[in-house]
Amino acid sequence: MTEQQPQHLSLDRLATPIGTALLVTDDEGFLRALDWSDYEERMHRLLRLHYGAVALKDAPAPKDIARALKAYFAGDLDQLCTIRWRTNGTPFQRRVWSKLQSVPAGKTASYGVMAARLNVPNAARAVGAANGANPVSVVVPCHRLVGANGSLTGYGGGLERKQWLLAHEGAAVNQVRP
Repeated sequence: MTEQQPQHLSLDRLATPIGTALLVTDDEGFLRALDWSDYEERMHRLLRLHYGAVALKDAPAPKDIARALKAYFAGDLDQLCTIRWRTNGTPFQRRVWSKLQSVPAGKTASYGVMAARLNVPNAARAVGAANGANPVSVVVPCHRLVGANGSLTGYGGGLERKQWLLAHEGAAVNQVRP
């Protein structure tokens, strides 16, 4: 099952300590995508996959979303939980994205552990693929998944951002894998 098709999507930009965040919201005030300005083409590709051809209009994000994200980057980690988001995706992707929110700030889980939590213990690669297709970066905390040995592996916004986000949240992690 997928969410209904949004009639209009808006794009805003938010300065953060790790670059300019791109915020895509719908007319109902839900966050539909969060990505980074240096990965804007990837964001458009994910939006096309989820919604087909969409035209983004420049408009400010809802104040509650911008305020919560600013508070998160200032150190109030619990603010991510206040952001209303929704997105299309396969049923499996949506299960993964929902389960990601059970990994608290300051903690990490491996792809295999996440697969086990979803009752599909042999699906670590599928969890990784769903994680990589997450259009709502940071808010749906795909950065909290790490390799089986605790190493940082894959992040659509770049491993340096993943490392920063985890350090910001107080997670103990191994160095970036070469």
